[in-house]
Amino acid sequence: MELNKDVMQAVEALDYRVTVGDVAARAGLNVAIAQQGLLALASETQGHMQVSDTGEIAYEFPRDFQGMLRNKYWQLRFRETLSKIWQVVFYIIRLSFGVMLLVSIAIIFIAIFALMIAASSQGGGDRDNRRGGFGGFGGGFFFFPSDIFWLFSPRYGRRRQAAYGARTAPARRPGEKLNFFEAIFSFLFGDGNPNIDLEERRWRTIGNVISNNGGAIAAEQVAPYLDDLGEGWDKEYEDYMLLVLSRFNGQPEVSPNGEMVYYFPELQVSAVQRGKATVSAYLKEVKRKFTEASANQVMISIGLGSLNIVGALVLRNMLQNFAAQGVALPVAAAFAQSIFWLLLAYGVAFLTVPLVRYYWVQRQNAKIEQRNQQRAERAETLNRLGPAFQEKLAFAHQFAEQKVLREEDSVYSTETDLIEQESDRADQIDAEWRRRLEGL
Repeated sequence: MELNKDVMQAVEALDYRVTVGDVAARAGLNVAIAQQGLLALASETQGHMQVSDTGEIAYEFPRDFQGMLRNKYWQLRFRETLSKIWQVVFYIIRLSFGVMLLVSIAIIFIAIFALMIAASSQGGGDRDNRRGGFGGFGGGFFFFPSDIFWLFSPRYGRRRQAAYGARTAPARRPGEKLNFFEAIFSFLFGDGNPNIDLEERRWRTIGNVISNNGGAIAAEQVAPYLDDLGEGWDKEYEDYMLLVLSRFNGQPEVSPNGEMVYYFPELQVSAVQRGKATVSAYLKEVKRKFTEASANQVMISIGLGSLNIVGALVLRNMLQNFAAQGVALPVAAAFAQSIFWLLLAYGVAFLTVPLVRYYWVQRQNAKIEQRNQQRAERAETLNRLGPAFQEKLAFAHQFAEQKVLREEDSVYSTETDLIEQESDRADQIDAEWRRRLEGL
């Protein structure tokens, strides 16, 4: 049976002694999945089941079960190694986009310089030709290298110093946490989805809300953590609670007034006494950021992308002029010509991809804001509900219970031999049998 990573993380967070309800509420897992995950983990790590006199089960695990699994399964060790390798490979991929941009620019301008030298040699030392262009190439166009590399000129450095002041040990500002190559990748593709764990947070929070209320709730209490409540009769009949009931194995109950409440028996049993978990008023999604790069890094990225395009167009013009004159191309220029469209396409894509992504991020953030607003309104509505809702909660509280399965309450454990347990707990077992016989 495959081990569940969420179950293992929940067991560690809950101090290695848990019930199915503990894990389901903590990890936001379906109760059946939590049950299967605990059984699989117990069987693979020499965990133990402890059964109370009323039939509830707690699971106790060794504190080094992660090490036991690593030693037992070469697949886990291989997966951990592969994960570390992938982190290095992905970081290299992130850096490669900035490196490719610089290489593209370098190829373009090396080719331009080679053409300039070839044009000068073709001019035969004629001063007027040198003055009028590259020996007639370019139609009077004159290219000077310092006009292109202004970004690296001493004046540019003095402008930066004047703008920001002389600082011997500048403090790292929030926008400067990425290096140049990381900033290039961030400018192109962003920094990932900040809500990638949204579903995990949603169900973990709902599980905590249920546990905080003794395992019995009204639908309005979880509405601020859901997205689509439906329309019309679907919303009126609280069909959106079906997902919650299915995930945590809940049961609906109808009050004398016809109101629906829901209770979850598995989430009412805990391995140890736990305080109420802190939960937010509603599920809030984080807006996407266009980039973590600083404004200066974004401007430099745009400038380099533009430099790539302008340089490619200049190179194209010079190549056409050389072709018209029938002059042989230098090796560097010939190589640049063979991959010219690749160089130009990279520069165009370098500016087009962020532009398209910018408008996509704006649309996504508008949707996120709308969903956040809807959930916030439900939370405000919950706080404004009147006496009718209080009666509904009072009915739900009739089903609320929080039972702690203590170790001393266990009548059976897989940790020790059954005969030894019966000998140690003979008095407790006899008392339990007498109680049951008297109840007949």
